[in-house]
Amino acid sequence: MSDWLSDLIFWIAVAAILFGLRRQRIFWTVGALGLLLVFNQFFTPGFFHLQVLDGHLYGSRIDVLNQGAKVMLLSLGMVLVIATGGVDLSVGAVMAIAAAVSSRLLVTQHLPAGVAIAVALGVSVLAGAWNGLLVAGFGIQPIVATLVLMVAGRGIAQLITEGQIINFLDPTMVYLGNGHLFGLPFTLTLVIVMLLLTHFLVRRTALGLFIESVGDNDEASRYSGINAKQVKFLVYTFSGLCAGLAGLVACSNIKSADANNIGLYLELDAILAVVVGGTSLQGGRFYLVGAVVGGLFIQTLTTTFYAKNVSSDIAPVPKALVIIAVCLLQSEVFRTRFARVLSPIEKFLKPVGSWLPRHLPTTARHDSPKS
Repeated sequence: MSDWLSDLIFWIAVAAILFGLRRQRIFWTVGALGLLLVFNQFFTPGFFHLQVLDGHLYGSRIDVLNQGAKVMLLSLGMVLVIATGGVDLSVGAVMAIAAAVSSRLLVTQHLPAGVAIAVALGVSVLAGAWNGLLVAGFGIQPIVATLVLMVAGRGIAQLITEGQIINFLDPTMVYLGNGHLFGLPFTLTLVIVMLLLTHFLVRRTALGLFIESVGDNDEASRYSGINAKQVKFLVYTFSGLCAGLAGLVACSNIKSADANNIGLYLELDAILAVVVGGTSLQGGRFYLVGAVVGGLFIQTLTTTFYAKNVSSDIAPVPKALVIIAVCLLQSEVFRTRFARVLSPIEKFLKPVGSWLPRHLPTTARHDSPKS
């Protein structure tokens, strides 16, 4: 299939998705991702080129999916934590711990890859449970409680690896971050499985309502019979699991455990992904798919900077500006005021903008005054 035909099918699919989401809050996140892809279509040569080698797809868009898996996995745990009104700053350090444990067991203890992966995930769950204990059990502010593990976690990972970079060539471990399934990166399969699992837990059971209730009004949820402490403990534990899985993917990508660099600053990208996806840092209503799309947007933005040879020292500046622009697009107040500025030329924009949503359905907080 020629490039122009595959690009045409891709853009028709993007337009159909946008049209279907025109009245959903996630519309602006997907729209921002679409605009970023349009920029790459015209100004980044080869970005949309795909090729098949040994039955596997390769190209910049595939790289975005593969490299973005870490942020997308982190965002699944982070969105639930933020929905309760908290935040988890330790996910990057938990990634480093998971990578260090699995690599040490593989290389030094010569344990099977399955055992090393299971132990690493178990340690990650314990790390998340530690955060949950501090926040829910002892009432410590989430930013302080998780900052403790953020700082100490990398030291723990360095102790496990004895300050060395541990390299490995185990086929199973390498496949986790570099393998393919049905022609696509296996990491994409991990993201989809975790997304479906999380969606089932929070949308097919009462857990999702409990999380939103605690985030909306902690005290009112307790009076209504919800065990707020247990809910918080569970979401921090789940965040640790997601971080551990992301850490295994990260070390598999580079076939080594670098405790000093794996997951560095990825907690910030995960938080940004959740916010860009439409979830408020105040807690309450959350958007799982929005968080994943936000992670995809963050990785696409990062890949775009790499492709345009933007220095890593100054890349955070335009990255911050773009993210602010996306957040402003999500603000109904900003869109209303911006529409007033454009009102003199509204008659020219009406044919184009008639199908764009100006007002999105919002969920009233339990403590908000009734009109």
